[in-house]
Parts: sequence; C-alpha cells; structure tokens
Amino acid sequence: MPIKIPDTLPAFETLVQEGVRVMTETVAIRQDIRPLQIGLLNLMPNKIKTELQMARLVGASPLQVELSLIRIGGHKAKNTSEDHLLAFYQTWEEVKQRKFDGFIITGAPIELLPYEDVTYWKEMQEILDWTETNVHSTMNVCWGAMAAIYHFHGVPKYELKEKAFGVYRHRNLKPSSIYLNGFSDNFEVPVSRWTEVRRADIEKSESLEILMESSEMGVCLVHEKRGRRLYMFNHVEYDSTSLSDEYFRDVEAGVPIKMPHNYFPHNDPALAPQNRWRSHAHLLFGNWINEIYQTTPYDVEEIGMDL
Repeated sequence: MPIKIPDTLPAFETLVQEGVRVMTETVAIRQDIRPLQIGLLNLMPNKIKTELQMARLVGASPLQVELSLIRIGGHKAKNTSEDHLLAFYQTWEEVKQRKFDGFIITGAPIELLPYEDVTYWKEMQEILDWTETNVHSTMNVCWGAMAAIYHFHGVPKYELKEKAFGVYRHRNLKPSSIYLNGFSDNFEVPVSRWTEVRRADIEKSESLEILMESSEMGVCLVHEKRGRRLYMFNHVEYDSTSLSDEYFRDVEAGVPIKMPHNYFPHNDPALAPQNRWRSHAHLLFGNWINEIYQTTPYDVEEIGMDL
C-alpha cells in the first residue's frame, strides 16, 4: 500500500519519481482499510528536506500509512516558509487529543545546549510524556533520541572534542531483534553529531537494550521494551548528499570542519558520494512499521489502554 500525504506537499513529486507509491485522500477513502497513523514531529530547520527523508522510508511499507506533519507551536522555523507550515503542519497542541500508531521525533541542531536551556524544552517534555499514553510506538532520532532517553532514564549526553562526522561501520548486536530482521552482521550508518551517549549509562537501566553499536562512534540504536521506544542516535534516513551538504555549507561559512570520514570516493570532495546505507534504513523502518502493525489495537482509540 502507498503512503498517504497531501498531493501538494513538495515531497509528493519527488517520491513519485523515486518509485515510492503515494496516494491522495480521495483514493485512500475508497479502500476499506484502517491506515496506520504515523506522526512526524519535525524539529529540523529545513523541514521540507526532512519530510522527504522520512516519508521515503515510511512510504516503502506494504501497508497503508497516513503521515501527519507536526511542529512545536511556539518555535519559529528558520529555513521553512510560514506558508508551508500553515499549509501542511499542525502544532502539537492541535493534535494532542489524537492517538497515533507510530510517532517519529527528529533531531534538531541544538545538541550543545543543555536540555533545560532549549526554548521549547517544557513542551518537549510534555510531548514525551504524552507519547506514553497516546502513541503505540515511537522512533526517536539523533537529538530527539538523546532528549527522550534523558527524559525517561536520565541518560546524559557528553560533548565531543570534535564533530562525529562521516559514514561508520556498525555491528548488529541482537540479530534476533524484530527490528533487525534481515540486517547484516555489520553495516554502515551516517553519523553527524557533536555529542554522544555512553554504553555505561545506558546499561544502568534494565529496560534498555543496545541493538547497534560502532567501535569508533559508540552506541547507535537502543530499544526499550516496555515503552516500545527506539532511540536512533545517528542518521540512517540521510540522503546520499546530506553529509556533503553539511560539509560544503560549513566550508563556505568558514566554520572549521573535517572532511566526513569514509564518505567521498578516494576522499575527493569533487566526486559524488555513494549511498551505502539505504537498504538498511529501509529495513529498519520497515521492521518498525511491521511491528506496529502486528501489535497496535485495531481501534486506534484503544492505544495506551494496556499501560
């Protein structure tokens, strides 16, 4: 089944060109199927790019998925027009009475700020608490993952001496995990962050299970059984050019930045990078959505009643 998004959303045409099946609301209502309700809390400044990255992965599922775009109400996006936000987004205040089968919380370029200094931290805490009763399963990404694991378990983040930046080998620590079905024993994942969480802090909580890890970059993916939460600290959703876009942006701005590790062919920025993580990104999101489908109540209003 295809993903249901507004046919005027900028990501629509790109997804069609890439072969991702999409449908309009008119077509969707003719099918006697309850689509999975997936919410995307988009905290990134360039919301259009992130919409496309996440819709690409969610839309690859054989299930019908309805994607709702959500934003923090009091925070003004720097690189997305107000017209786009008004046309396609709802604030969390506007959707907090709803229930979702799945909910994605993205990263945000605020890693070096203490959580309590983030202008929308209070609302973020309210949203995280709300996911316990109104969301069946949550996928937290990069800063969103760090914020969530700090909020629920007190796991701190640590500032790195230099930016973790590039494509790194990771190990599959739990091949039997439902979320790692079909995964290789080791694989590559894009990394772009200024902070990290550490294994020793995560292991203090018996409810947390580390699924992916890199000998160079540390913990990548953590699963929480009771809360059906995933914490992804890196960027499997990245496009082929996402790291190069960040690199050239910083070079042009005169910001000190090292060339992304293991990314450009022959370490030559003039050569187009090859995507070596796409298949595992689709596997992870496909496994997540399949597990949601297998376990979520048929009546979406019953979500949270088993807690």
